This record gives sequence, structure tokens and C-alpha cells, in this order.
Amino acid sequence: MNHARSYPAFLRDAVGVATDGGWPFYTWMTLLTALALVGVNAWAQQVVGGMGLTAMSDHVSWGLYIANFTFTVGLAAGAVMMVIPAYIYKDKAMHDVVIVGELLAVAAIIMALLFVNVDLGRPDRAWHLMPGLGRFHWPVSMLTWDVVVLGGYLLINLHICGYLLYTRFLGRRPEKRWYLPFVMLSIAWAVSIHTVTAFLFSGLGGRPFWNTAILAPRFIVSAFVSGPAFIVLALQVIRRVAKVPIPDAPLHTLLGILRVTVLLNLFFVGSEVFTEFYSGGSHTASASYLFLGLHGHNALVPWIWTALAFNSVAAVILLSARAKSQLWLADIACALTFVGVWIEKGMGLIIPGFVPSTLHELVEYMPNELEWRVVVGIWAAGLIVFTLGIKIAVEIFAGRMRHQLPDAEPDEPQAAGGA
Repeated sequence: MNHARSYPAFLRDAVGVATDGGWPFYTWMTLLTALALVGVNAWAQQVVGGMGLTAMSDHVSWGLYIANFTFTVGLAAGAVMMVIPAYIYKDKAMHDVVIVGELLAVAAIIMALLFVNVDLGRPDRAWHLMPGLGRFHWPVSMLTWDVVVLGGYLLINLHICGYLLYTRFLGRRPEKRWYLPFVMLSIAWAVSIHTVTAFLFSGLGGRPFWNTAILAPRFIVSAFVSGPAFIVLALQVIRRVAKVPIPDAPLHTLLGILRVTVLLNLFFVGSEVFTEFYSGGSHTASASYLFLGLHGHNALVPWIWTALAFNSVAAVILLSARAKSQLWLADIACALTFVGVWIEKGMGLIIPGFVPSTLHELVEYMPNELEWRVVVGIWAAGLIVFTLGIKIAVEIFAGRMRHQLPDAEPDEPQAAGGA
């Protein structure tokens, strides 16, 4: 195989595919690019003016950025729910579209890393987070461990996606030794990235709201809600907009997973609420502030009850018989639970850890316009990465982007998701 000729051809064709399309594609990409540029402008203002331009303070030092970081790490970990049925349980239907989950993991980790960087305040000091280069207390520092697992997960998924797409581009079957071990590693690594993220919070002894042994399991379960929910919606868009003939079987598998994980997520939230309010004590203050308000401060009460309502309605829809036959109902449930988990794991988890403060002061936090613009910009950037990845994958698996080597005959076409 002449890689010296095939690599440039692959990259050239990928760039061509990524920049060519009809008016819906150009409209979508123009919108995302505009939003991303708005985010870049807001972040530039923040770098120049300092973190004082945000609504965060000495009392609430983690806000909307870390809330989205936590959620996107879960979104990346949740993408593994396509890998497990495809490779562990040999689900042929899921195997055909597993590349969608791998590309989602790449896009979500990129967003997570961007959220960390905008929260640093001084991006030129990001190298301090790297073991061996920075000044963190390695290996005790959980934040340094988080950098390791996030970077490792990104590299693993980049390798899997790149190898599977490149071999399909060449018209060859991928060799299992070059991707299957990495797929198995990605399953364990997906659990580790969100476990370490949970340990970042539960290991802070001065923040009793996070000091719970079930925080890591709760993170994992909620990841297995947001990931499949997003993938279901993405698959629906792909087959309706891009006209890709995706069967219903992968959607039914993911919806079957959601029927269990949505209920488990609600159960974990209920367990936390029972423990906080039934036992009482001073540690209940943060939970009281979140769910009921505290001493006239109730900024988060509408947020958390909206999240619980969305997740509850989604659970009812998913458990109904109609959702199995009418996928538009399932789409509504996926959208509701996606937003519900975003609120619950974001504003509903991060902010109450700081309110009341360690000095028992009640200083509320609500993100300002600048923070929202930065967040929208990062989400737009992540969707750009995901859209381009899907577009290239669709063209390759449809056979429209293919490179024939003169010295070898291509193997039989393979499934659209890998080997």
C-alpha cells in the first residue's frame, strides 16, 4: 500500500467534502460559524478585561463554564453506549452506525477542553495542567488526572475514527489489531473520564453538597442519558436531511437504553433529595437553596424543577407504547431529557456547591451575557466538528469518497460503522 500517495489524497478529498454541499449545509455551517465567532469575540473581551467581566466571584468561582464542562464530559462518555452493543454484544444494526458515537466523543471532548480553557482566565498558563510540565501536585491532584484522561480519550477516539474512515476510503477492511483493542480501551476509558470528573467535586471536603459516594455513579448514569439522547436526534437528522438510509433498529436499541437510564437518573436524584432533607443538619442548606430557596434567595429553584419536569415527562413518553412506533414522540423525549440533564448536571450541580459559601454567606450567581456568548460559541464550534465529521463519514461509507490503489483490488464493502 502506497501511503505516501493515499494520505494526501485522503486529506485532499476530506477537505473537498467538508467544504461542499447544498444550501441547507451552507446555511447550517454559516450559522454555526457566526455563533462561534461571537463566542471568540466574547472570550477575547474576557481575556483582556479579566474574569471580573463574568458574573463569577470569590464566593462562586465555578459557573456556567464548568457546568458545561461537566455536561460535555458526560456527553463524550455517553457516546460509548453505541460502542458496547456494537462490539461487545455484536449488534449488527448498531455496528453500521457506531462511527456516529465515535465522532460525537471527539467533538464533545474538544468542547470540554475548550470550556476548561475559557475558565482558566489566563490561557497562557494552561501548560500548568500538564503532568511533568506544570506545577500541579502530580499524581495527587485530581485536576491533573482529569487532563490525562480527557486527553487520552480524545486521542483514542481520534485514532479509531481516523483508522476506520481511512481504511474504508482505501476500499479495504480494517485490521482488528489496529482498532479493536482501542475500542475496548475506549469503553473503560469512557467510564474513567466521568469518574475522575466526579472525584474532582466529591473530593472537595469543604463543599458538603458534593460530598456523596454516589456522585460518580450518578455522573455515569446521566452520561448514559445525554449521550444516547443526542445520538438518537443526530441519527434522525442524518437520515432526514442527508437522506442516509439508517434503519430503525439502532434507534430502538438506544431508546431501550434510555428507558432504563432515564429512570435510574431520576432514582439517583431522588436518593440525594431524601438523604439531604430527611437527615437534616447544616449540610442541607445547599439542597434547600436549590430546591426550595433559602432566606429569600431562590434563583435556581425554577431551573431544577424545570429539569425534573423535563426528565419525568421524558420518562413517561419513553415508557409508553406509542414511543416505540412513533419516533417523533421519542425525539421529543430525547430533546426534553437532554435539556433536563444539562440543567441538572450543570446549574443544578455546580452552583449549589458554592451557595451558601464556606463562611455561610448567601451570594447568588446567574451567568451574564458575556458568559452565554462564550458558551454558545463553544457549542457552535463543537457542532461544526461533529457536522464535518459526519459529512465526511457519510461520503466515505456511501462510496462517493473513495481512493483506488493501482496495486490492489478492494475488498467487499463493509458496514457503515467500522469492521
